[in-house]
Amino acid sequence: MDVQSDSSLGAELIQAVVEAALLASSQPLTLPQLQELFPLDQALPEGAVEAALAALHAACDGRGVELVEVASGYRYQVRREVHPWVARLWAERAQRYTRATLETLALIAYRQPITRGEIEQIRGVAVSTNIIKTLEEREWIRVIGHRDVPGRPALFGTTRLFLDYFNLKSLDELPPLSELRDLSELEPQLPFEVESAAAVAAPDPEDALPVSLEDATDVVIPPFVAHLADAASDSNPSISTSFDTKAADDDADTAPEHIA
Repeated sequence: MDVQSDSSLGAELIQAVVEAALLASSQPLTLPQLQELFPLDQALPEGAVEAALAALHAACDGRGVELVEVASGYRYQVRREVHPWVARLWAERAQRYTRATLETLALIAYRQPITRGEIEQIRGVAVSTNIIKTLEEREWIRVIGHRDVPGRPALFGTTRLFLDYFNLKSLDELPPLSELRDLSELEPQLPFEVESAAAVAAPDPEDALPVSLEDATDVVIPPFVAHLADAASDSNPSISTSFDTKAADDDADTAPEHIA
């Protein structure tokens, strides 16, 4: 159908355009972006795009994909119920993250804005530069300011991409830590299995916590860290994430030399 031939657009055509745009885009699309698909010389009924999104969401019932809204907009994604089969399309080795990396990410998510020194104070060990670099390269965290104290240490916070990975529209949707025991509740866009339960339950002694995070800060609890990798899958589903308790020493914990 020629979308320029009518002065007004029907609900069926609007729905088809929205669906096609979401499928064609490699990134989530916002409501304004979807509305801009329709020329001004065509009468677009008020709320028509919102209605199309609702209809498309309902149409996904019983299918292998779902339409969700995340921080960056709307997108189609694979349902977690079928991910074991879909994951077989990619053979790349899983990307691994150490316990220290996952704990650092958890602290930033729940206590932002937070400095590297404050993270070290909570964990009782130094935060390796490689940990911060890894999280910044994944675009899960960024510098959002500087603490107004001597040295002006950088303040870290999570990014919009972090929210997208965990299917969150805003940080307000993070579950209270008093209720959170498994981050898989956050329904990532394409979750992959974490390593065996035995591997998660028996971390490397060198990566053990010297202080209790739960008792010290009420910020992070071990089950949260143990399951973080299960939920933190990449936007490229060819790469899965898993919890590595025996990773290389590049980001191993050391005693903190200073607290910023």
